[in-house]
Amino acid sequence: MLASLLTLASLYLVPAAVRAEPCIAFDIDWNLLAFGLDGKDWSAGTQDQWASGKASDITTSGRPPFDGANTTCYLSQFTNAIYVANADGNAPSDIHIYDATAKSWSTQSVTTGNFDPTSFTAILDHDTNVFYAASHGELYHLDMGLLKSANSTALDWVDVEALPYSSGYEPVMALAQNHIHFLDVPNTPAGNANIYVIHFNFFQPDAQSYPASSGSSFPATHGQTASFFQAVGVQEEFAFIPDDGSATYVVNVENNSTQTLAGPTTKDARATYFAGITSLVQLDSSGAVSYLPYNTNDTAANAQATWTPIPALASVAPPGSSGGISSGNSTSSASSGAPKTTGSAAAKPSGSSAASASASSTPNSAAALAAPSTLVGGVVSAMLIAVGAALL
Repeated sequence: MLASLLTLASLYLVPAAVRAEPCIAFDIDWNLLAFGLDGKDWSAGTQDQWASGKASDITTSGRPPFDGANTTCYLSQFTNAIYVANADGNAPSDIHIYDATAKSWSTQSVTTGNFDPTSFTAILDHDTNVFYAASHGELYHLDMGLLKSANSTALDWVDVEALPYSSGYEPVMALAQNHIHFLDVPNTPAGNANIYVIHFNFFQPDAQSYPASSGSSFPATHGQTASFFQAVGVQEEFAFIPDDGSATYVVNVENNSTQTLAGPTTKDARATYFAGITSLVQLDSSGAVSYLPYNTNDTAANAQATWTPIPALASVAPPGSSGGISSGNSTSSASSGAPKTTGSAAAKPSGSSAASASASSTPNSAAALAAPSTLVGGVVSAMLIAVGAALL
């Protein structure tokens, strides 16, 4: 009797597993990198290698634990470095830097001031290598210089100004032509974006229209974004994926148009996205990775393109195995304004993050299995009382 009670009590005292937060990014050679996936870091190689073979394990020392809320990756194209935000639940203000050339990690300390590192949406500007982030109605920036490894001096989040949008706005930010495009702004029609001009620190007074070449343009709704890189120069197009996954919209800011493409196979509001030059990649909340091929010069091919899983990653980190789960102390979820945008994604915009429930897929989250703490506490108390009584 006593042994049985002790065994049951021990089961409730084991720390609950918590959902890890992997993220994806490209390096400047357009190798697809997946960090924190199934507890490791991987390189799936270039797009022509994704359908066969296995991703390479690039896990090394100095990496963050990838246990933060809404971890997001961003590519600094000039330095070939991946900046990772919210990768450590115990130090959410740190920016972790992966030098994709040296294949090494370092951690940059950051002074936040009034900035909330657990609740923001951000892009990384291509030309200035400066983060711009919206948090609690304010616009902030963080200058990364040309860092590809951390320095000993803390960087500062600087409050730029208040967002000129109504309170309660949940930012959707996309980068193109060194302009930040704010989507789903209250009272802004579908197919339109409000714009912040980075180089002049200026919010344009009027929204810009991006009509669809055929069919409807993008809806006025919350979603995720990822900006398509070019081999040289700034991004000129970005993808917008509504939280319901109904379609993929690619906005071209050079000719002010929108392509309407296939929505992701997995409809997942918690998914994150990162774009390279010729593909848009989705990492869903189960740890599955898929992509949509894209050709900036072939709208007909884009219209016929479909989302395809990436076996090179699935073979080494099967979705749902332990893919999005790691054990340890639970961490609180960030608000829905947590980073998801990829700034070039995401960061994800440079990379690749709204915390909404999945539309149809089942998140690989221990939260669905864990009992409320009050219930667990009551059960444990009852167990310990019974054990004590048995010892008398």
